[in-house]
Amino acid sequence: MSKKFRTEKDSLGEHPVPLDAWYGIQTARAVENFPISGRRPDRDFIIAHVRIKRAAAAVNESAGALEPRLAHAIIEASDTLIAGEHLDQFVVDRFQAGAGTSHNMNTNEVVANLANVALGGRKGEYKPVHPNDHVNMGQSTNDTIPTAIRLAALAKLPRLLAAIHGMADEFEAIARREMNTVKSGRTHLQDAVPTTIGREFAAYAWILRRGAHQLRGTIPLLCEIGLGGSAAGTGLSTVPGYATHVAEELARLTGEPIRSADDLAAQMQSMHDLQQLSAGMRALALELTRIANDLRLLASGPRTGFGEIELPAVQPGSSIMPGKVNPVMFEMLNQVCYQVLGQDHAVALMTQAGQLELNVMMPALGSALFDAMDWLAHAVSAATEKGLRGLKVNHDRCRELAHTSVGLATLLNTSIGYSAAAEVAKESERSGRPVREIVAEKGLMSTEEFDRLVERAAIEGNIISPRR
Repeated sequence: MSKKFRTEKDSLGEHPVPLDAWYGIQTARAVENFPISGRRPDRDFIIAHVRIKRAAAAVNESAGALEPRLAHAIIEASDTLIAGEHLDQFVVDRFQAGAGTSHNMNTNEVVANLANVALGGRKGEYKPVHPNDHVNMGQSTNDTIPTAIRLAALAKLPRLLAAIHGMADEFEAIARREMNTVKSGRTHLQDAVPTTIGREFAAYAWILRRGAHQLRGTIPLLCEIGLGGSAAGTGLSTVPGYATHVAEELARLTGEPIRSADDLAAQMQSMHDLQQLSAGMRALALELTRIANDLRLLASGPRTGFGEIELPAVQPGSSIMPGKVNPVMFEMLNQVCYQVLGQDHAVALMTQAGQLELNVMMPALGSALFDAMDWLAHAVSAATEKGLRGLKVNHDRCRELAHTSVGLATLLNTSIGYSAAAEVAKESERSGRPVREIVAEKGLMSTEEFDRLVERAAIEGNIISPRR
């Protein structure tokens, strides 16, 4: 069955538009022009951009610039979209016309058509509500797109922060449970002084919470919007007080402390605030990569590696080796973190690629930012749920490695000195005998006393051994 079309007209001439589409001619042209990634706009970004249209209509009506009947129709159409209906009508590829003009018109056309049908009109006729004259009143791609990116990021940030804190909570729970579980510490991947599982895992929780705090610190930056700058930050075609009032309306709609930036032009020229958010995710991704690698090392083996922890078995690990189970959740987390680092690099390049009054890279910059936020939130949540919950500590293995570690010779520094302790370490390494046996043999202390010293050093951090 052939698809049916209606014909619409713009400044370039006539063009077919699918008969059932709520979008219009400029969107249809963009769909044909940009068959690039096959990826449609981010959902949070769509809703954020529609909220801007809603807020603008309310402010323009209050100022007497927009007829109440038309303003109410635009507001009701926007509310329909914000509620999640017709989101499949936002069809322009993420890689599109510079600055996001195509997406801006996609929104304008969908809102206009919904409003007109509600007022008794027909799709594609754009009366009494016109996409440019009414839905886009007092706005420009220049100020709506960067504002929508900020609003979308603000919508995503709580989900990302919740995922990070959820992982930190799980690390802290394990740390409390294993606070007295002594294990060998390692520096340079070599035996070091004894520590505890609790201390290791509490440190993971602490750094994740610190990273989350730094991410949260970008919220005030994201809340400073350039909406009202219109074209090139001039405020062209806006009603008096528009920038302040539309920011207040968006604050009401989003529940965020949105305010108009002190310099509207700067918020179109510069992507600095978005880059700061991306940099915060980069820092977290680097830490998460390190932590995931640590967990994979601690779980390695189970016979030929560290084997100090056992991660939950969520799927068979090999198509050829029976019984093999791999640390797949943290392998996945590593992969996502590397992708986040790549997206951050793209954001950095696009941040510096703006010219004069506008950064035309905004569609791809926003997409990279949204992907990083969503991927990281989903990956951290999945790794927490299926990788950390159910983690078991192999206490026998921890004890075995802790009490045979060459690094235990460090505990003798204050009793026999560094040089003599180094000789004990060398003898242990050369012979394969535990330090505790060599210490007892040399009459420095009994094996029981040395074991108590190890426990105290690991748990309390007290490594001053009694002098003989």
